[in-house]
Amino acid sequence: MEIVEYITLGLAGGTLAGMFGIGGAIMVVPALIYVFGFDQKMAQGTTLAMLIPPTGLLAAWQYYQDGNINIRVAVILCVGMFAGGYIGGAIAHSLSTDLLRKLFGLLLLVVAVRMIIGK
Repeated sequence: MEIVEYITLGLAGGTLAGMFGIGGAIMVVPALIYVFGFDQKMAQGTTLAMLIPPTGLLAAWQYYQDGNINIRVAVILCVGMFAGGYIGGAIAHSLSTDLLRKLFGLLLLVVAVRMIIGK
């Protein structure tokens, strides 16, 4: 069941990345912390490893050398991100520019408040 949860998270992150042109990490890092109980460094390192195919190879290497990457979870998240990016791009093109801007602002606000308030 854990694999399905990680793929779902990767799918959601990819969808948001495709919709808003942002890195999926804006959603994946907080989710790994608050939903899966990762600490900040492990969440960031795992997310960077997930992003290796498109970006982050050298930064992820630094986290890996310090033991702050869960390789298994990063690979599973990558599967969902791949499909989610396509889905998010399709959704973004179906929304008005104004609605997409408002949704993007709301997403950033929710993430920021959650990160500031903590657990």
